[in-house]
Amino acid sequence: MANKAIGIILTYNCAPFLPGLLTRIPKGVLNEIIVVDDASVDHTANVAEGLGLAVFAHEHLGYGGNLKYGFTRALERGADYMVEIHGDGQFDPSVIPAALEKLSRGCDFVIGSRFTNMLQPLRDGMSKARYFANIGLSFFDRIILGLPLTEFHTGFRAYSKKLVGAIGTDKGANDYLYSFEIIVMARYRNLRFCEIPVRANYKGAHTSISIRKSAVYSFQTFWVLFLYLLARLGLKTRLFR
Repeated sequence: MANKAIGIILTYNCAPFLPGLLTRIPKGVLNEIIVVDDASVDHTANVAEGLGLAVFAHEHLGYGGNLKYGFTRALERGADYMVEIHGDGQFDPSVIPAALEKLSRGCDFVIGSRFTNMLQPLRDGMSKARYFANIGLSFFDRIILGLPLTEFHTGFRAYSKKLVGAIGTDKGANDYLYSFEIIVMARYRNLRFCEIPVRANYKGAHTSISIRKSAVYSFQTFWVLFLYLLARLGLKTRLFR
């Protein structure tokens, strides 16, 4: 039986972006697309339903809570593979077939990197502050986690059912920090990572995390790495039990 691939569109006030995003998702590669809406106030759920998508709305949880909620709904619908799609369409969804190919060949976690071509993010409009911060954070992540990835802080990811089962949906933050925690939890469990190139558009409208929240997030990632090192030494916290 063929593996079932479900696209999980994460939305928070993404009503203007959804129609265009849907036209850019390659046809015939996903068995189903669902929308998990984090209590939008701009009728995102209504727009998604009008586009024929299954919508699961809930109280405001934050990025991490919304993704965990999406995992749960996708697994209930029989997903073997899950592709994270941001509702603003900032990350190019044309790479979804490449991500699914990696999963079908045994990868548990596919990371879409903007830095396989080091200058491309700047050409696509990424600010220099975000650019150098990402390079610096990824440098430390690469050393401590021992993963040969060019980027760790990206919004395009694809997951196997095995990964979500191993990580669970009851641990980690409900905010943006979860995007890094899930990488570290997967690494702790020795799951298989793969990387594909992806581009992101910073010149158009999007819903990226603010610079202030990005700074807080950066410091929080070092704490997660510290907990990871403690777990490797045998002192396990909730993330790594």
